[in-house]
Amino acid sequence: MWNQACTQSTDGISRHKAGISKATLQILPCTVSQLLSAYRVSNDTFAMCDWEINQVSIVGVIRGFSPFKTNIWYTVDDMTASPLNVKQWVNKEDCNQTYACPGTYVKVTGSLRNISGQRSLLAINIRCIKDLNEITSHMLEVVHSHMQLFGKVFDVNMNTTVHSLSGSFPAGRPQDTSPDSLSTIQTQVLHIIRKFSVRDEGISFHDLKVQLDYLSMRDIRSSLDFLVNEGHVFFTIDEHHFKSAEPQKAT
Repeated sequence: MWNQACTQSTDGISRHKAGISKATLQILPCTVSQLLSAYRVSNDTFAMCDWEINQVSIVGVIRGFSPFKTNIWYTVDDMTASPLNVKQWVNKEDCNQTYACPGTYVKVTGSLRNISGQRSLLAINIRCIKDLNEITSHMLEVVHSHMQLFGKVFDVNMNTTVHSLSGSFPAGRPQDTSPDSLSTIQTQVLHIIRKFSVRDEGISFHDLKVQLDYLSMRDIRSSLDFLVNEGHVFFTIDEHHFKSAEPQKAT
């Protein structure tokens, strides 16, 4: 019934910029770090650089495996962030449906979802990797595809490595930009603080955690420490309230 193999995959997604345009593209190659730091637009809608993402692919090693009656939960680790939870539905009518074992390198295709309050990948396909060169190939595809789509060169953690290739941002990109030296997570923390800097007291650490509930407390605290030390953020009424040194610009 079950055997230790993986099925083949088919690629293709539709992805659009909300309210502006719609296009059919290949599945967007990503890293776990990029998916965990993507902006949450709504409960099950996420975006990178203001572009909504639909179907994505990641490559990593399976660290955990939990089979249930109707689904299987994996944890997939690509070493760019903490392992990502992956959910795959069980097709009871398919006696040849396969699964992957812990320690196996796989390519997962699916959609990013908020499942039980946790950011997870709902898998459409999980395919075992037999040639380890595919791992390197995937990372190159990640950098190349994000460079083409967003007009900037990113590393695998979505950190900007150089200025915009065209010298300007693609249509619809936020005008409230951050220094290129900031990581994706630091940029998101600074973006939220800027939004609330119109208040006299700024934003509290508690409210910041609520706004960035998909990030770990450690990531938020380390980002705050960096932003304060670099002069991007300062304390207000106490050490638990923050404002941006450069408030968000009006649009």
